[in-house]
Amino acid sequence: MSAPAPPLRRVLAQSGFEARALLGRSEQVLLALVLPALALVALSATDAVELGLGEGRRVDVVAPGVIALAVLATAFTSQAILTAFDRRAGVLRLLATTPLGPGGLLGGTVGGVLVVQLLQVLVLGGIALVLGWSPALAGLGWALLAIALATASFTALALLLAGTLRAEAVLGLANLVFVLLAAGGAVLIPAERLPGPVAALATLLPSGALGEALRTALSTGALPGRELAVLAVWAVLASLAARRWFRWF
Repeated sequence: MSAPAPPLRRVLAQSGFEARALLGRSEQVLLALVLPALALVALSATDAVELGLGEGRRVDVVAPGVIALAVLATAFTSQAILTAFDRRAGVLRLLATTPLGPGGLLGGTVGGVLVVQLLQVLVLGGIALVLGWSPALAGLGWALLAIALATASFTALALLLAGTLRAEAVLGLANLVFVLLAAGGAVLIPAERLPGPVAALATLLPSGALGEALRTALSTGALPGRELAVLAVWAVLASLAARRWFRWF
């Protein structure tokens, strides 16, 4: 009997599978790329939608928020729904017989989502640049770190949801959470523009921490220290919870 592949190799193989699964479904591409791109153009290039986005050029405020929205859509909503229906179909039952394990599944899923999000950042960033966006290059590294931490947080929460509830419940709940966070989670709209109690709560959520971190890093180049700390705590706690309560079937 041959020995199992090394852990890193198993995680990389799972990452490739997850990336192909996300990009191979038209509805996932629509959620990951097409809708955020349309939102970016509609909010940046026209005055048709006024959300009280704050001072400054619209594209400079909108672009970080739309990137944060795309990260939320891919890492949480899409992944939760995809994993829940794979679990119902028995795909995860087969993975449970492999040496991958919950930790390997989480690592591979995060890796696959990061591949898709790299594509998202390139596409959405390119569109924003055409629209006149001028990001602070000094903050690019902080922005990428925030995206990586947010991806780990959202993906772990998605697996926790998909691994504990029925697929139909996950479908409804994941979409509901996405709408609520997009509207009042400081993703598109800066926290300072939200009502006081909502703003305070939003900045403690991974969605709000990501939105504020991207706006700070890409608008000023400054270190979004508090937001990165919030994302790091969420990433650790959500990963531990997913490892503890995730069920393969």
